[in-house]
Amino acid sequence: MRKVLRMMTLNERAEKAVALKASGQYNCSQAVTAALADQSGLSEDQLRALAAGFCAGMGNLEATCGALIGAGMIAGLKTEGKGTLGITKQIQEEFCKRCGAIKCKELKTMTDGKPLCPCEDCVRNAVMIYGEIMGL
Repeated sequence: MRKVLRMMTLNERAEKAVALKASGQYNCSQAVTAALADQSGLSEDQLRALAAGFCAGMGNLEATCGALIGAGMIAGLKTEGKGTLGITKQIQEEFCKRCGAIKCKELKTMTDGKPLCPCEDCVRNAVMIYGEIMGL
């Protein structure tokens, strides 16, 4: 009997990324790249290693959000570098609209006891935006 593999929906991918981040075993960039691994030609383990240094805002600098970097990495692999700059610009612009910023430090700024955009929402939004732009 042959097993039929079903492609995950975009929402399922986004929730997978959130669950990976929440597990404490993946940073934001790793969670996004793992959830989109089938778009890259690399394994989840390879992507996890590749994305390991892109947490806490570009390697602990509180700069560009790791979830956003992860989506950009997958876009580059998917497009083989052709047109990637335009795609990542679209991803960044939409991410900023949904999350309110693209820098980790700004996303984590507390107002009324809550961050502007929690990591889980950043991860979810990065996956959703990638999928919407890339037509998943």
